[in-house]
Amino acid sequence: MTNDRALPGGCLCGSVRFLVTERPMGVVNCHCGQCRRFHGHFGAYITVPRDTVFFDADATLAWYRSSAIAERGFCGRCGSSLFWKGDGKATVDVAAGSLDQPTGLTTLRHIFASSKGDYYSFDDGLERFDGEAPEPP
Repeated sequence: MTNDRALPGGCLCGSVRFLVTERPMGVVNCHCGQCRRFHGHFGAYITVPRDTVFFDADATLAWYRSSAIAERGFCGRCGSSLFWKGDGKATVDVAAGSLDQPTGLTTLRHIFASSKGDYYSFDDGLERFDGEAPEPP
């Protein structure tokens, strides 16, 4: 199930390896407090349908219920931050930093920009939303 547009990825120690078979529009940076704690900085994600993520190795993949509406996936061995999935959503957010390079992706926007950490700024000309970005038409 590989193609030239597929995006392989995995954790730091290699115990979790996956392939995303649908290319997203691009990367979204999330500045919410939970992403900042989970990633150690803001979270950079791609959003793809759940059924387009295939695992080659997932024995150490663990899930943490981070809120009443979502779970976060990480490697239980090395601790790499890998996924965010909202309850009842057909999509999953994949940490862009877990993708093998080169991805050919670009960053599209910032979400939860009003919650960003006080130790950094951004002035990159990208769209900014104080909460979630509106759904595309």
